[in-house]
Amino acid sequence: MPRTSAGSAANTSAPDGSATASSVRPARPARPPRPARPAPPTRPAPPARTPGEAGALAPVARPLLRDDVYARLRDAIVDGTLAPDEQLRDQDLAERLGVSRTPVREALLRLEQSGLVVTAPGRSTRVATVDRRSIVEAQSVVTAMHEVAIRESLGRLTALDLDAMRAANDRFAQALRRGDADAALRADDELHDIPVRVSGNAAVAAVLEQYTPALRRLARLRFSSLTGRASVALHDELIAALERADGSVAYAVSRRTWHTLEPLLDTLPLTPTRMEGPR
Repeated sequence: MPRTSAGSAANTSAPDGSATASSVRPARPARPPRPARPAPPTRPAPPARTPGEAGALAPVARPLLRDDVYARLRDAIVDGTLAPDEQLRDQDLAERLGVSRTPVREALLRLEQSGLVVTAPGRSTRVATVDRRSIVEAQSVVTAMHEVAIRESLGRLTALDLDAMRAANDRFAQALRRGDADAALRADDELHDIPVRVSGNAAVAAVLEQYTPALRRLARLRFSSLTGRASVALHDELIAALERADGSVAYAVSRRTWHTLEPLLDTLPLTPTRMEGPR
């Protein structure tokens, strides 16, 4: 009689045709359901920030991107929250903003390129002081870029664009009357940004973003005094020239506008505070 292998024995059937007990595999026990993952904690909304308030680098309710960190630190330097010559530690800034150190380090590099931060290998990073050389350099670049924007936007500015410039100038004048330098800076930026936007020149916008903040630190001092009120009339002249599409007058008024800071230059140190690394 031939031998039956273990495999064939397992496949035998009972006389009535049903499978034997050895051929029925036991059912696997059901897996318990996985516990639901807890929802990520939500970051509470920050308190309202007062312009110029010391230590006002509060975290925001949404994750900060690189540009957001850069803008927050830039504005804090311009409004004096981060004071000239103040040491900047990336870990401290990251904790105050509620972000990792990486976007802070990237922002500090951009701020150094803008002349708002000074650093050197192996030495501390500090807020740059406002010096005459850096202001004059930035002034030349910003003036030239706004002339390009005016030339490329001339004849393309609509009635709505011109009305928006007038409204910004009204807000600018009101802020000066209140002595609100930060509101005056915002309105001034809104006014001058309109020809830049209409020009559609991305290179001009990028250069202005880099070098305008250096001028804004000095402009903030000017807008805190009565001397800033002369800019209201200059803005009116600029808008009128743009409405007539009179390029020569618009260029001249724009140059005068960006050189109104010159009386304050004599109050600044001549030597820049850029840190020199080892050579």
